[in-house]
Amino acid sequence: MNTKNKNPTFLDKMTDSPPPNIEAELRELRISLDGTIPSKKLDDNLLIATWNLRAFGGLTKKWVSTKNDSPKRDFRSMRCITEIVSRFDVVALQEVRGKLRALRHMLAALGPHWGLLLTDVTKGSAGNDERMAFIFDTRKVKPSGLACELVVPEDQDEAITPNAFKRQFARTPYAASFISNGQTFILVSLHVLYGEKPQDRVSELKAIAEWLADWAKHENSFDHNIIALGDFNIDRIADPLYEAFASTGLYTPQELNDIPRTIFGKPGDPSTEKHYDQIAWFRNKRGVPRLSLDFSSAGSFDFTKVVMKSLSKTQISWKISDHYPLWAEFLVKKK
Repeated sequence: MNTKNKNPTFLDKMTDSPPPNIEAELRELRISLDGTIPSKKLDDNLLIATWNLRAFGGLTKKWVSTKNDSPKRDFRSMRCITEIVSRFDVVALQEVRGKLRALRHMLAALGPHWGLLLTDVTKGSAGNDERMAFIFDTRKVKPSGLACELVVPEDQDEAITPNAFKRQFARTPYAASFISNGQTFILVSLHVLYGEKPQDRVSELKAIAEWLADWAKHENSFDHNIIALGDFNIDRIADPLYEAFASTGLYTPQELNDIPRTIFGKPGDPSTEKHYDQIAWFRNKRGVPRLSLDFSSAGSFDFTKVVMKSLSKTQISWKISDHYPLWAEFLVKKK
C-alpha cells in the first residue's frame, strides 16, 4: 500500500497502512478467506460472485466512523469489503447507489488491473437510486463485447400475467459478456423488487426465467454460456418463488441450496433463512442448452465471524452488508 506520497489524497489515505488493530483484523480475514474460497489460478479456474452490498454509495473518510457519522461505512469497512472482492475474478454488485464514493475507493484499493461496468442510476422511487455493477480482474477476465440492460416486450408470452414486467423492471436486469481462457460467458445480474408480499414476486420471476431461457437458446449458437445471478428475493428453496424462478430449467448447484445468504439468518429457523441471492444456469430442459463451463464448487462467506465481532449484526450490515457474498467456481482449462 502507498505510504510515501507527500501530499496524500483521500484515496491514498484508504490505501495507506491501516492502524495496527485493523491490520491484525485484516490478517485474520485473509486467513479465513484462504480457508474458504478457492485460490485464483490463471488459465485454470473462474471464480464468479454476486454480492448485495447494502446501500453501497457514500463513505465516511475515517478509519473508524463514530455514532455521529453518516454513513457508517468507513475505511475499515472498505478494506474488509475490498479484501473479500479481490478473491474473485468477476463480481456482480447490487445496491450500488447513485453516489460512487465507496465504489471509487474500492477500485483504487483493488489496483489498476481491475475493471468496471456500471449502469446508470435507476430513476423513480421503486428504483431506490440504485445501479448494478460488474467488477472484474482483467488479468483473468476481459469483456467480450456485450453490455446491455434487458427489456422484454409485454406481448412476449401471453401466459405471463399482464403487466408482470412493469414492477419487476423498475430495476432493469443488466447483462455483460466476458471471456476467460477462451471460454465466453454472459452474466445477467438482477435485483428483484421485494413487493408487499411474496406472491407479488412470482409472476416477475416467471417472466424473467422465460425470457432468459429464450435468450440462452439463441446465445448457445454462438457458444456463449448464460449465468443468472443476484438478489432474486426468494424466501426458500421449493417455495412458489423458487419454483417460478426454476420453471424453465434454471438450476442452482446443491452446494448453494443449504447455505445462509443473509447475516440475520438463524441456523435451523426457516423463517429467517432467506435464499434471496442465487447463482443459476440452465441444464438441458425444454430444449435450453446446458452450461458448457465445468462447475467445480460453490459457497458463501460469513464475514461476521471474522471482522467487527464486537458490533451488532445491524451495525455490521451498514458498515459491510446484510448479505453474504455468494460464489461459484468453474474450470476453464482448454480441452
